Amino acid sequence: MSMCNMKRYIFIGCLALASGACTVPTSQLPRAERKSMPEAFAVAGDTTNTGRVPWRDFFTDPYLIALIDTALHNNQELNIVMQEINIARNEVRARKGEYLPFINVVGGAGVDKVATYTRQGAVEANNEIAPGKAFPEPLPDLLLAANLSWQVDIWKKLRNAKQAAMLRYLATAEGRNFLVTRLIAEIATTYYELMTLDNQLAYLEKNIEIQTNALEIVRLEKTAARVTELAVRRFEAEVLKSQSRIYHIRQRIVETENRINFLVGRFPQPVPRNSDRFIDLPTDHIAVGLPDQLLRNRPDIRQAEQELEAAKLDVKAARANFYPSLDLSATLGRESFNATYFISKPGSLLYALAGGLTQPLVNRNAIKAMYFSANARQLQAVFAYERTLLTAYVEVANQIANMRNMEASYALRARQVTALTQSIEISTRLFKSARADYMEVLLTQRDALESRFELAETKKQQLMAMVNIYQALGGGWR
Repeated sequence: MSMCNMKRYIFIGCLALASGACTVPTSQLPRAERKSMPEAFAVAGDTTNTGRVPWRDFFTDPYLIALIDTALHNNQELNIVMQEINIARNEVRARKGEYLPFINVVGGAGVDKVATYTRQGAVEANNEIAPGKAFPEPLPDLLLAANLSWQVDIWKKLRNAKQAAMLRYLATAEGRNFLVTRLIAEIATTYYELMTLDNQLAYLEKNIEIQTNALEIVRLEKTAARVTELAVRRFEAEVLKSQSRIYHIRQRIVETENRINFLVGRFPQPVPRNSDRFIDLPTDHIAVGLPDQLLRNRPDIRQAEQELEAAKLDVKAARANFYPSLDLSATLGRESFNATYFISKPGSLLYALAGGLTQPLVNRNAIKAMYFSANARQLQAVFAYERTLLTAYVEVANQIANMRNMEASYALRARQVTALTQSIEISTRLFKSARADYMEVLLTQRDALESRFELAETKKQQLMAMVNIYQALGGGWR
């Protein structure tokens, strides 16, 4: 039979098995399409989108830029994800090799002694290799051959599996980009928290100085019999309370510094920063663009989209298991019991060619289970994609409102600080002239300190909202 005829018969047999195969089970799946986004956010916007701005241009503080740059090289979690990308790349390479022919070289040597009173032993005893030359006993065996095996990918099962692995590799790369956006945002927000604590510590130290001066005034007033010992003790208690509060803030500063050091992948050490200009840091206007731009800017959305496409291909690959598979095998080499014959004699040549069709007909429960599981995973991918879209939109909407509200809150807080700072001077003058009670002075100082703390906290929330909306828009990974 010629090779062409053999291929023709194999192909006809494959078609016959396929046509006689049982009906492939199907399941009703929702259309795995891109979920539509609203046309705009709560605020009017154009196509300008801050999420496309590189992080080096978005942040202006040189100390913060240096921290982020170090973290992108040293952060352990990011380096772990990079190895996940390498693993996914190798999975693509492995899947690609599965639908190519496998060729192996086989070499072997051995001896064989068969019993005389057996069929094979009787044949060797009563026959000669050549006239006057009997079979050697024991009989050596030398083999050198090449074996080929190939599962012909008729239904694209292996190619779909390879393409699914490629999509998951791309999804892993998008996951790395999403981790970069979160890492940059976390470093920036922690850095601003550290600057907030520095300013609160400075406010507290300045307030202790004011309280100490007030305490001296009260002591003088007591000497003049204008106030009692109770006023002196109340002012002393307030000073001690503020001094104790210093150590709590210093502990939080240490912990916040170490959090930054952990994120940048280094052991605890001082974090350079310039906290003097914290209150004056600009909270620039953020251009949110259009919701559809999130589909291109946010790595987590693109990751979910790649996972969805991979799940679709998994269903196709699982469906192909119901169809017949075509396996080809071939062997070509030499085999002989004598090294001289092994090379020189044409009779030592061996070859084989075979093809087989396999069609599952009975007890296909395992194949059905794999197929239905692939369908269920596709449904999971659909819902995960929709959830990611919804999460992205909600995050942007929340941060838009947060920035607007924090801006209004900060303006009012600043006016409150100004009013209470002036009240300290007024209450002190009134107390000296016996026109105000010492409790009024004490409460005014306490309120002024708390207002400064709240002003710094509001400023931090403003800056964090700016960072969070930058992250929500998909900024940071470029």
